[in-house]
Amino acid sequence: MSDEAPKIRQAQLTEEEGCALLKVRFNEAGFKIQERFVFEEVGVSVELDGFDPEARVGYEYLTTEEGDRIEFTPSVVASLEGLMEKGELFLLMIDERSVDAKGLSLAAERFLAYVKSEQSS
Repeated sequence: MSDEAPKIRQAQLTEEEGCALLKVRFNEAGFKIQERFVFEEVGVSVELDGFDPEARVGYEYLTTEEGDRIEFTPSVVASLEGLMEKGELFLLMIDERSVDAKGLSLAAERFLAYVKSEQSS
């Protein structure tokens, strides 16, 4: 994947398009995103679409194309949310069914603003 943002269209994005858009937004915010990062903690082992292990910030764009809903079971999501509630991890998990390109970009911007405010407090 390149660091260029995909052409934005008002339709559901593919896995590649969504991840490219998110990577650009997270890199612009100063994070060093590693793609397809294997996250293994609290009994959970999942491949995140993008993650900065030093900052502990990343994203997962849930798509049917990648079978993400099979890997990210309710128990896995609950474990990840537990880490997030403790402030040990910041992970944007967003389902392709809930956003188009504009919505994904907006969600990333809001999430990144939240992360920055939490990290500075």
